[in-house]
Amino acid sequence: MTSIPKESSGMRVTLASQAAPNRAENEDAAIHLGQVVGVFDGVTEPRDTETGCAHGPAWYVQRLTARLREVIDEEPAVGLSPALAAAITRVRDDHGGQCDLANPATPAAAVCLVRVCGERLEYLILSDCTLVVDQGSQVTTFTDERFAEIITRLRLKAYAEEPAQAPILGHTPGKYNLVNQPDGYWIAGSDPEAAYRAVVGDLPLTGSKRVRRAALLTDGASCAVDLYRIMDWKTLLDTLGLEGPGHLISLVRQIENEDQSNVRYPRFKRHDDSTAAFCQFEE
Repeated sequence: MTSIPKESSGMRVTLASQAAPNRAENEDAAIHLGQVVGVFDGVTEPRDTETGCAHGPAWYVQRLTARLREVIDEEPAVGLSPALAAAITRVRDDHGGQCDLANPATPAAAVCLVRVCGERLEYLILSDCTLVVDQGSQVTTFTDERFAEIITRLRLKAYAEEPAQAPILGHTPGKYNLVNQPDGYWIAGSDPEAAYRAVVGDLPLTGSKRVRRAALLTDGASCAVDLYRIMDWKTLLDTLGLEGPGHLISLVRQIENEDQSNVRYPRFKRHDDSTAAFCQFEE
């Protein structure tokens, strides 16, 4: 697990990322490059799923973050959507023509990015990563609700129609028909269009409603609040500020280890890769 504090133009950033204890490779990642901070969560497909690709989610996340760094290095002022689209396009070339990138199970990743642009904080979210912001009088969360809505609907349908074939081990029947589709959900995979279908917005960095703190979380870290409920979002920000992202991940691991049978907290994976980035802003 890495925990790296950095500073740039009024923004102090601390990152931590850790593979699940039972996993050889970390399929998550985090970056801080100039005014851009991001977290990435590779999609783990059920065993024996035909992805059409010679590569896995860890490879994809490593390539995507490397290519995004290149894009930002070349053009520091590039917006989040065009930067991510360019990175996805470059990763397509990294496959070397040996993979079926039209397969909807091709390696992919959930993404959350923020970028300081003058007096605004821009953000971009694809799939189930979470952005938490503290604006002094309130703490707000942002995520891409399309993913959760689609998966919940498909799982309820599977339970109702064929209980014996209900979703197990993270597999959701019908999911692949809705990946990167207008009536489905979007994720960073092989289609750069996904970058322009992300949840995007911007928030003030000055004035009474300015963003003071922000956390970017993969679902292996946001679960401390939205699944395990061991704290609220404000406490999560306080924990990140006082103890650092590595401490938050340790708390998540403690809960997971105390519930080895997945009974207290029903979930598809006992452990997940976990990544958090914490940003503090000066006016």
